[in-house]
Amino acid sequence: MVAAGSAVADDVLLKRPAADLLGARPLPPGLHPPSSLGDPRMPEVEPQEVERPGRSEQEIVFSLANLGVTYGKSLALTGVTMDIYKHQITAIIGPSGCGKSTLIRCLNRMNDLIPGAAVTGSAFYHGEDLYGPRVDPVVVRRHIGMVFQRPNPFPKSIYDNVAFGPRINGFKGDLDELVERCLRQAALWDEVKNSLRKSALALSGGQQQRLCIARAIAVEPDVILMDEPASALDPISTTKIEDLMQELKEHYSIVIVTHNMQQAARMSDKTAFLYTEVDQGTSERWGILVEYDATGVMFTKPCDKRTEDYISGRFG
Repeated sequence: MVAAGSAVADDVLLKRPAADLLGARPLPPGLHPPSSLGDPRMPEVEPQEVERPGRSEQEIVFSLANLGVTYGKSLALTGVTMDIYKHQITAIIGPSGCGKSTLIRCLNRMNDLIPGAAVTGSAFYHGEDLYGPRVDPVVVRRHIGMVFQRPNPFPKSIYDNVAFGPRINGFKGDLDELVERCLRQAALWDEVKNSLRKSALALSGGQQQRLCIARAIAVEPDVILMDEPASALDPISTTKIEDLMQELKEHYSIVIVTHNMQQAARMSDKTAFLYTEVDQGTSERWGILVEYDATGVMFTKPCDKRTEDYISGRFG
């Protein structure tokens, strides 16, 4: 099992000698700094100097180049090129239908489970081709966990929800200690420590979502993907999830899809804005990456007018 937050540039994803794993392709070039396009209606962000460390100072977890997705004959997403960095929260924003969920599902090959789905371009994880012919998607998902929009606890006890993944992966350590540690990391232990054998379905929505996060980190992933994890929660539960993510990024890299501009501005380190293009002749729609930069830049000086218009609420 890989320790939380460790680099995975070894042979765990592939069934071939480790010596073959070092030939990663060149990474896509960085994006240009934005020009000034401020707008008073944009969500407020704390004024700060935006640091731009060199590529050698930041470890790249995912490197995407010209990534695209089709479902059957329909194009869903095209031309996505971006790097996602270790121990950062990367937010993906954009209007409905622009491919946000499709994009993060590429990162742990969840789109493989959709009939007719096909991925083009390249997606590298710690220098390894996620879509290489000898990569095991099940092993990929052990290292890249996912928390969905609506809480989906198993119809089991709270304890068994957290212990499920380690058990099926052959965990040999102290399971009680692991369950407690994961529930503490998910800021849930104090609320459930006296009812671990009760059904997880009896928890509130916010508690269930934090339980799903505890279940995801129990298998010690390297990355946690979150698809609008707070969209179905009340404001208090949403705040707890946001606070939890700030703590978790010390150990994990997090990619989150959100419709909440204030949430993205508050908690993320980098933000990607996706937008929908339309074929006027056929009315077909697909998502594109418009802009990707440090969150402080995106919300104060975006370089693309479409980003400014979306963030400032001119269109949704």
